[in-house]
Amino acid sequence: MTRAKTNQNSDTEVNNTKVSDVNNSSDNASNHSANNRNESNHEQNTQIDSAFKNAETYIVNDNLTQIAWQRSEDGSYSPSSYINRDLSLLQFHLRVLAQAASPRHPLLERLFFLIIFSSNIDEFFEIRVAGIMQKLNIGDVSTSAHGMRPSEVLNEISTVTHDAIDEQYRILNEDILPALAKEDIRYLKRDELNAEQSAWMKRYFTEQVSPVLTPISIDPAHPFPRLVNKSLNFIATLEGKDAFGRDINLAIVPAPRSLPRVIRLPDELTGGKEHHVMLSAIIHEHIGELFPGMNVTGCHQFRLTRNADLDLADDVEDIAKALEGELENRRFGDKVRLEVTTDCPTPISDYLLDEFELHDNQLYRVNGPVNLTRLLFDFNIPALRYEPFTHIVPKPFRREADKLDKSTSMFAAMRKGDVLVHHPFHAFSPVINLLWQAASDPKVLAIKQTLYRSGTNSEIVQALAAAARNGKEVTAIIELRARFDEASNIAVANYLQEAGAVVVYGIVGYKTHAKLMLIIRREDEKIHRYVHLGTGNYHAANAKVYTDYGLFTADPDISEDVHKIFQELTGMGKPANLKKLLHAPFTLHEKLMSFIDAEIAHARAGKRARIIIKANALTERRLIDRLYDASQAGVKIELILRSMCCLRPQVQGLSENITVRSVIGRFLEHTRIYYFYNNGDERMYCGSADWMDRNLFHRVEVAFPIEDKKIFAQIYQDGLQNYLQDNVQAWTLDGDGRWQQVQPVADEPLHIAQEHLLKTINHVGEKS
Repeated sequence: MTRAKTNQNSDTEVNNTKVSDVNNSSDNASNHSANNRNESNHEQNTQIDSAFKNAETYIVNDNLTQIAWQRSEDGSYSPSSYINRDLSLLQFHLRVLAQAASPRHPLLERLFFLIIFSSNIDEFFEIRVAGIMQKLNIGDVSTSAHGMRPSEVLNEISTVTHDAIDEQYRILNEDILPALAKEDIRYLKRDELNAEQSAWMKRYFTEQVSPVLTPISIDPAHPFPRLVNKSLNFIATLEGKDAFGRDINLAIVPAPRSLPRVIRLPDELTGGKEHHVMLSAIIHEHIGELFPGMNVTGCHQFRLTRNADLDLADDVEDIAKALEGELENRRFGDKVRLEVTTDCPTPISDYLLDEFELHDNQLYRVNGPVNLTRLLFDFNIPALRYEPFTHIVPKPFRREADKLDKSTSMFAAMRKGDVLVHHPFHAFSPVINLLWQAASDPKVLAIKQTLYRSGTNSEIVQALAAAARNGKEVTAIIELRARFDEASNIAVANYLQEAGAVVVYGIVGYKTHAKLMLIIRREDEKIHRYVHLGTGNYHAANAKVYTDYGLFTADPDISEDVHKIFQELTGMGKPANLKKLLHAPFTLHEKLMSFIDAEIAHARAGKRARIIIKANALTERRLIDRLYDASQAGVKIELILRSMCCLRPQVQGLSENITVRSVIGRFLEHTRIYYFYNNGDERMYCGSADWMDRNLFHRVEVAFPIEDKKIFAQIYQDGLQNYLQDNVQAWTLDGDGRWQQVQPVADEPLHIAQEHLLKTINHVGEKS
C-alpha cells in the first residue's frame, strides 16, 4: 500500500526555517562525498529487507526529501531511514576542514583547523576504519540499522577521504602557506635556503639528527622493520656495495619521535623572522651521509597508520595492569593506511603496499609533509589569532570572595542557591578553587570525584592529593580507559594513591563518564553536602576551548543522589533509587523515551509539543525511532548536533518536523542539553551523555535537572535559542545526508552563536 502520510495534528507548530543554497565551489570535498553517498543510499533503498514487504510504504513527491522508507507492523523502520554513523562522522571532519578554507577565521587559526582535521582523520582511521576492517574480516554482512555492508562503507570512506585530503593539501599549499609567507612566516624548502642557511642545516644534521638516526638495510638478515604507528619514516633506494660487500638496494630510516618535526632557523640567519625548515627536508638533503661509499638514488617519506583501539576483556583481574600491556600493542596494531608524497615512484609505493598487505585504495599521496599534526603553528602574533578575552567568574562567587571568611566563601554562595558556569566564557577557576578550599577547610570531612581525562600536573589532581595529605577522606573514580589518555590516567591513579587517596577504576565493562564532585562538610554538628556536576571533563585546558556547563549546587536531593552514585561505583548492590538525577545505564534512556512519549501525547491532544536537543551525536536507534514517531505526531523537534547524526531529517511523512544543525566555530561544542516543552511545564536536563548506544547502555552517565528559573532561562537562551539563530557558522542536514552551510538571507543581520556569547558574557569587541 502506497500513500503520503500527513500530520495528525495540523495545528501543531511546524519548523519552516529555510536556508539558501550553498555555493557549490566552496566545499568540493563535502559536495563530492555527498554525491557518492547519494548513490550508495539509492542502491541501499532499492534493497529493502524482506521483513518490510507487507508494511506500509511512504513515497513522497513534494519539496522535502523523497526517500522510499518503510515501517513494519512492529513499528520498526527500514534501513533507508538511517544514515551510516561512520560516514556521518566523516562529514563532521569535512565541516572542520571547511573552517581552514574560511577567511572568516584569522590566518593562524585556519592553520590550526587544518592541523585539527589531520588529527581527526588520524583517529578516524585508527579507530573507526580499523573497526570496519575487522568486521569485514569476519564477513561482509551488515549488522547496523543503515543496512550498508562493511565493504560498501569502506569504499565510500576511501572516496570521500581521498578527495578531502587532496583538498586539505590544496588549502595548505595554495591558500595558507602563501598567506603566511606574506607575514614572514615560512616553511622553507631545501632549494629555498641560501648558502649560510644550508651550512647551518648541515651542522644541525651532523650534531642533532644523525646521532639518533638508525638506518636499517633490507636484506635477509635485516627483514623489514616493525614500524610504530604514525611514525615518520624514509625509504631510500641505493646503489653500490656496503662495508661487507653486499649489494643492498633498499633501506628504511625511521625518524625518532624525540626530534622536532619543524626547526626554527636562528635569528641571525633570518633577521629574526619566523623561518623554519622541516625535519623531513633535513634528512632528505643529507641522507647520503648515512650510507658512506654508496649512492642514494632516491629518498621518500612515508607514514603508516595502524589500528589503535584497545581490546580489553571484561574479565580482567587488574584493569591497570591489563591496560599497560595493551598500550604497547597499540603502537603495532593492524595496518589501515599508508601515506606517501606525490612524487614517490609507483614501484616504491607498490613495494610498501605489498609489505604492509594494504590495497591501492588504502594508499594516500599527499602534496607536502605526511604528518601535518606536528606542523608548528603557535606563533605569538596576535593579529593572526582570535581576539583574546578574559574568562569571567560568575557573580555569586565574586561577591563571596570579597568577604573576610574566604575559606568558606564558595560554600556560602552555594548554600544561597545554584550557580552555573558556562565554559569557556566562564573561568574554570571556581571548580579548582572549590577543591582547594575543601582541601584546607577543617570542616570538610571527605571529597569524592570522578576523573576521566587529567594529568598529574593538573590542579584538580594536586588539590585532591593535598586534601588526602591533610587527612580528608578522598575518593577518586578514575576512568583509565579514556581513549589516548590511558597512560596519563594510570599516572594520576598512582600519584593519588601515594598521597593517601582511595582510587577506584570504576566498573569493568562500563566506562565512568559522569562528571561529578561531592564535598562532605560538617556544619553546626550536621552533615552538609556540596556538589558540582558538569557536561565536560575536569580538565582546565579543555575548559578553555570546549563549550561546557557546570552546576554548583547544595540541593539536598541532588547531593543525596550523587552520594548514592558514588556508593554504586565503589561498592556493590542494586542500582540506586535516585530522586532527581537520570543515571545511565539504568534510567537515562528509559526517561528520555518517556519524555518523548509525553510530547507525542500532547501533540496528539492538539497541544503545543516541542523538543530541543543539543549534544555531540545522535546514533541510538530506539531514540531515533521515537523521534520519528514524534515528528509524525506533529512534535516540533530541533536537534543541534556537533558531529554524528544517523537520523534523516526533513523527509516527508517520516521526519518533516525535525531539523538538524551543527555549529562549528572557534570553540568545540560540547554542551549536552535536553529540553522538552511538556505542555508548558518545561523540562530541561544537562549532562555528560550523548544520545549514543555507548553512553546510554555501556557507560556511567548522569543528567541533572535545571530547576532554578534564572539558570533555566539562561541555558535556554544562550545554549539553545542562540545556536538555533546562528546563520554563519551553522550547517544544516537534509534527508539525503548532505550538510549545507547556512547562508544569511538578504539584509538579515549576521548572528554567530559563539561570538554572541563572547560579546554578552566577556564583552569582546566592545570599545574601551
